[in-house]
Amino acid sequence: MVSVDPLATERWRSVRRLTDRDTAYKVPWFNPGPKNFEAVQNVKVLVIGAGGLGCELLKNLALSGFRSIDVIDMDTIDVSNLNRQFLFREADVGKSKAEVAAAFVEQRVSGCHVTAHNCRIEDKDPDFYRRFSMVICGLDSIPARRWINGMLCDLVLEHADGTPDMSTIIPMIDGGTEGFKGNARVIYPKMSACIDCTIDLYPPQVNFPLCTIAHTPRLPEHCVEYIKVVVWPEQKPFEGAALDADDPEHVEWVLQGALLRAEKYNIRGVDRRLTSGVLKRIIPAVASTNAVIAASCALEALKLATNIAKPIDNYLNFTQIHGAYTSVVSMSKDESCHVCNGGRLPIEVSSTYTLEELINSLMERYHLKNPTLETAQRKLFCISLLFPQLEEESKANLHLFLKDIVADGDEILVSDEVLARAITLRINFV
Repeated sequence: MVSVDPLATERWRSVRRLTDRDTAYKVPWFNPGPKNFEAVQNVKVLVIGAGGLGCELLKNLALSGFRSIDVIDMDTIDVSNLNRQFLFREADVGKSKAEVAAAFVEQRVSGCHVTAHNCRIEDKDPDFYRRFSMVICGLDSIPARRWINGMLCDLVLEHADGTPDMSTIIPMIDGGTEGFKGNARVIYPKMSACIDCTIDLYPPQVNFPLCTIAHTPRLPEHCVEYIKVVVWPEQKPFEGAALDADDPEHVEWVLQGALLRAEKYNIRGVDRRLTSGVLKRIIPAVASTNAVIAASCALEALKLATNIAKPIDNYLNFTQIHGAYTSVVSMSKDESCHVCNGGRLPIEVSSTYTLEELINSLMERYHLKNPTLETAQRKLFCISLLFPQLEEESKANLHLFLKDIVADGDEILVSDEVLARAITLRINFV
């Protein structure tokens, strides 16, 4: 008797052997059959980021049978990207990452439709994100992760009893890499631990990929890194000497260049202290780490689309510093998370607390950059080019006691560029 594999000549046989057959790893409601692969082909997926992770993700998704993919990225291609972002070629330098990546995938994988969006994620409205069944992030920015996390949480509707409407939950698969380390996680907005529930996992960012700093810098740190890794090697100041972060003249040279770049892009915050702190070695992007994490994210997408196996619960760590090691830990939902729980939080403070102490506490707890605080009656703190007249008043308010500004039970609205929506603090004096 000769055994014949009915899928032997099928183009997608490798995937359909998972979707069409029974498996010990299935979820209870999994039913094997062709309809599972049809679900993969019909599901709408949004990939955020078309860089090191994004290129791997787009390739993996297209070759797994996903046919309706959107990709969003605001950056353009730099020559430094070409060693690992394999969807780009030298002729593509200066072009949109999203547009070039989308065109490349469509050309190589017939039947796969990739729509490019060359813009910031903040430029899209909620209706845009409602179109997708899942969102996969390949970002190198914590603020961007927090923004899309907040957006997906806001899209969740609730029943009269306060429980989430499951039909409005859009799962988010998040991948991240730094050198030889990486992680992947699956987030069900308002159901499981979100980005802000576990914000302490992300230390303040001090290392930036070259592709981020070369175009459209968004932070003062980007300006300093650009002078260090691009301008210094090109101009070879001090008779071609290597940059010495301990040499005051070298630091001053970098500072002046960073100030000019910051002025060009209307970025505030570049000073000598920041410059000295940023002049450290950049952790390199490692192609193999990107490949492993992107593969993990694509596998989780396949699980969500077909139910062939249970998704990870819920945070995967990977390191290949000394051999290769992976582990999965279950992150708990923070019941006091301002994103998951409506954005209104009680806070206990001493009556001797100053406004400056409150701001410093909030910046440390929520990883804020430049918060604005206001009550229903007045702005308490606002440093913004849009309101230059408030800067002196804001600085004067820093030394005031909270009890002289607000009453017990009053609410303070806190907004910041890293927050998808403002936090409302209800002040309780103790």
